[in-house]
Amino acid sequence: MLAALALGAWVGAPPFAALDWSWRGLARGVAATAPLLLALRWCLRTRFPPVARLVRLAEERIAPLFAGSRMLELAVVAVLAGLGEEALFRGVIQTALAGHLPVWVAIGLTGAVFGVAHWLTPTYAVLAAVVGAYLGWTFVASGNLLVPIVAHALYDLVALAVLVRGRPRTAESVV
Repeated sequence: MLAALALGAWVGAPPFAALDWSWRGLARGVAATAPLLLALRWCLRTRFPPVARLVRLAEERIAPLFAGSRMLELAVVAVLAGLGEEALFRGVIQTALAGHLPVWVAIGLTGAVFGVAHWLTPTYAVLAAVVGAYLGWTFVASGNLLVPIVAHALYDLVALAVLVRGRPRTAESVV
């Protein structure tokens, strides 16, 4: 969040200028989480090799970082990530770029930067870039930074909980 505040001051794009704490924004953010959770479900179930490898990598390397965490602790991490990253990427970077470029280009470039910032593997970078573009679109469509903040935080909470608690085993995975 400090990076968002500093960069925002430097480029003249206050990170929270488009933040409207409203029930409507909150509801839109919750609704915007649905496609992200469907994508997570697909990732957890697919046999597509790059994605299956990514899921195994997350289970092996990221899950242990949060092992033993309580749901409240996961929620704090998720909220801080959603708030800080959306302030930086949508509130500052996308907003600054949209002041000089067509909005769809700003969304695409910001999504790409979001993907690079989340580089764990090439597959994860691409998936994160798509998610970043989606979150950018939710910001533009709603005009409210709360929407991508809530969607990001809620998605992160569910993803972390699944990662830490272990994904449900299907009949195929038991055999």
